[in-house]
Order: sequence, then C-alpha cells, then structure tokens
Amino acid sequence: MPFTFAKCPIEGLWEVQPKVFGDKRGYFFEVYSEKDFHEAGLTMHFVQDNQSASFKGVLRGLHFQKKHPQGKLVRAVQGLVYDVAVDLRNGSPTFGCYYGVVLDSEKQNQFYIPEGFAHGFYVLSETAVFSYKCTDFYHPEDEGGIMWNDPAIGIDWKGIAPEIEPLLSEKDTRQEKFCTDRLYFDLNSKWIGG
Repeated sequence: MPFTFAKCPIEGLWEVQPKVFGDKRGYFFEVYSEKDFHEAGLTMHFVQDNQSASFKGVLRGLHFQKKHPQGKLVRAVQGLVYDVAVDLRNGSPTFGCYYGVVLDSEKQNQFYIPEGFAHGFYVLSETAVFSYKCTDFYHPEDEGGIMWNDPAIGIDWKGIAPEIEPLLSEKDTRQEKFCTDRLYFDLNSKWIGG
C-alpha cells in the first residue's frame, strides 16, 4: 500500500504518510487514492480542492461550517505548517480538546480532520502553500469560528514556534470564544449549537 495510516489520540483524526519514490530526478507519490483510503476505513467523499499561499507567521483559524460541515485532508505542498483540529462534537470524550500535527512538504505527510471539528494552521516556514480536499462545498454564509487563542482550548501556538509572532486576518481577531452551550455538533457531526 502506498500509504501509512496512523490514528491520532482524538477519535476521527488521522495522520497519513504517502510512500514517496525519489531519485536524482526528483520524486513521485500518490496524494490520494480512494481505494486505499477506503480500505483503511476512511470512506469520505471529496467534492472540492482548495489551496492557499501564506507567509511566515500567518495563522488561519479556527474555522468550521455549521450546517455544511467539511471533512478535510490537508497537507503542506511547500513549506512547514502547524495544523490543528479542535473537537466540537458534543458527547465526545475529547470535546473541546485539540490535536496538532506539523505538516512538512519534505515529509509529504497529511492530516485528515473529519466533520465536527474546527480547523486552523500556523505557518512556520518563510512561505507555505497549503492544500486541502473537502467533503462539502464552501458556504460563506455558514461559517463559524473560535478565537485562535481561546484559553478554554489552550492551543500552544507559541510553544511550537516561540520566535514567530502570529499574523491574523481581521475576521480571525473577532471570532467567538469557545462556549460549550453554543458551539457544538452532535456525535454524527450535525450542527446543534446556537
């Protein structure tokens, strides 16, 4: 199999390592294979691919869609990013907890985040090109968000890169605080928050 699938400590999150074939000419690898992912138990269906470019210190997140939640398979096409998922599934034993993975274009590792999670990333290299496959389409009217530095979640962004100062969009400086009685999905990733 051209992939290694590793379950993360939070149920539903997976780190995926493709097998990279390289020689003096360069490299080749499969980014995604529905057959291999389905055999590993990841039976999602992707409908949209997105890509962004960012500079060092850019922090995007924490984002989610309410009525149209998106599962995402993310990777750094170029550069290094710290990628984070926050569990918003009410009833989950890890509700309100986060897990982060350093995505490195040299390793070509990927991170799968299912529906029911908030997502964000922090650019650690001078520049980064970030790609994600999504299980639902983008609906701008359906966006939700949580403050990137909410103390109730306690993501250690600075611990991963203490020398970098986060650079946020205006929208991301005004996201809501994490609130257990308003921001959540049920265990089937259906929005039941306020």
